[in-house]
Amino acid sequence: QVQLVESGGGSVQAGGSLRLSCAASGYTGSSYCMGWFRQAPGKEREGVAAINSDSSTIYADSVKGRFTISKDNAKNTLYLQMNSLKPEDTAMYYCAADPGLKKSTVISGWLYNYWGQGTQVTVFS
Repeated sequence: QVQLVESGGGSVQAGGSLRLSCAASGYTGSSYCMGWFRQAPGKEREGVAAINSDSSTIYADSVKGRFTISKDNAKNTLYLQMNSLKPEDTAMYYCAADPGLKKSTVISGWLYNYWGQGTQVTVFS
């Protein structure tokens, strides 16, 4: 069992930055894959970024060069640094994890069994 709690969302002007955090608890085993997803009203859930157990990362094309995913294993916390934000980044952002997943080359919600409650990001022009 993994419990995930996101924080750090908010409202920001286009071009600004936010850092999302996701605190994980309940599992004390080896490192595993974690990811960030987002869903805007009326749209399907979209994979944003993921980090594997070996710390390799993958990003959606829409955020490459602007967003950075990282993980502090000592704090069991996942981060998403979001720079140069655009209005189209507006969405509810979710953290996901699965201790049974060590490496993936795609960002797919189907791979994850544990999800946080989400944190809202609003970017205004």
